[in-house]
Amino acid sequence: MLLEIARSILAQPTAPFHEDAVRAEILMQLAQCPHVTAVQDDFGNVIACYRRGPGVARYAFAAHMDHPAYVGGEFLGGVPVEYREKNPPVRDFGAFAMWDLPAFELRDGRIFSRACDDLIGCAAIVALFHELERAGSEACVHGLFTRAEEVGFVGAIRLAQSGCVSKELTVVSLETSSEKGGPAKMGDGVIVRVGDRTSIFDDAATAALLDAAKRAEIPVQRCLMSGGTCEATAYQLYGYRSAGLCVALGNYHNCGPNTEIASEFVSAADVVGMVRLMFAATTTAPTDDPHAALRIKLEAGVASYARFTDPLA
Repeated sequence: MLLEIARSILAQPTAPFHEDAVRAEILMQLAQCPHVTAVQDDFGNVIACYRRGPGVARYAFAAHMDHPAYVGGEFLGGVPVEYREKNPPVRDFGAFAMWDLPAFELRDGRIFSRACDDLIGCAAIVALFHELERAGSEACVHGLFTRAEEVGFVGAIRLAQSGCVSKELTVVSLETSSEKGGPAKMGDGVIVRVGDRTSIFDDAATAALLDAAKRAEIPVQRCLMSGGTCEATAYQLYGYRSAGLCVALGNYHNCGPNTEIASEFVSAADVVGMVRLMFAATTTAPTDDPHAALRIKLEAGVASYARFTDPLA
């Protein structure tokens, strides 16, 4: 199911401020879920909610629908000029043009695409909703699909400013994040992202995701992914409790070896792990104190040295 959803979403062309095809595909996919409602805000972001049973939502998983591209002859998004000045071939979609690369290929357990960032995140949210429906889960969770992230989190900021997303929710930014130069390894599992280039995310929210992964026996990597800034930082600036999940990305923003434009790629297994962790966090009752086990362990260590630290000993 995940690969089918990913294939259908990655097939849609996109650019900052021109996410119409991706949004339409997402809405079509969500319409197949009886317990999901989806609305658009005034800017064209999509706010979806799965609700079944009396549960209260704790999470809003967020991903952006755009990818760097040419819009009206101007390049929007972070691709170094040395890549663009080679004039790699582009495919024209009328109001915008993308690199002329395959939309979806599956090879050796990896998904290759002209736009993994962040259509993989969008596909993961849609897959989560489908899995909740399939399992008949009594739960409540939100999905946020935003516009124009690549030019400064425009959609996320508009959404945060509107106040239509409750600040009782923890916003979890989903991303594909550059593996190059970082501590994470592609294929070793979904990454619980403790921060990005700009900020550190909420400690309790990060601990809760790690706890959910541990209880569900989902392989994870806990890393500071400092290759870029993601929407979790933007939401934090507007008072939201934020956390991050990502998968390691190859050829970030299509920047391949030898300054050649190339397909981005991710591990399909890592994306499966991301969806599994989102499902576990959504459907499992939270631990009252996710730090309790560590505190107990450390306190036992302190007690073992009481003969040195107790002034009455």
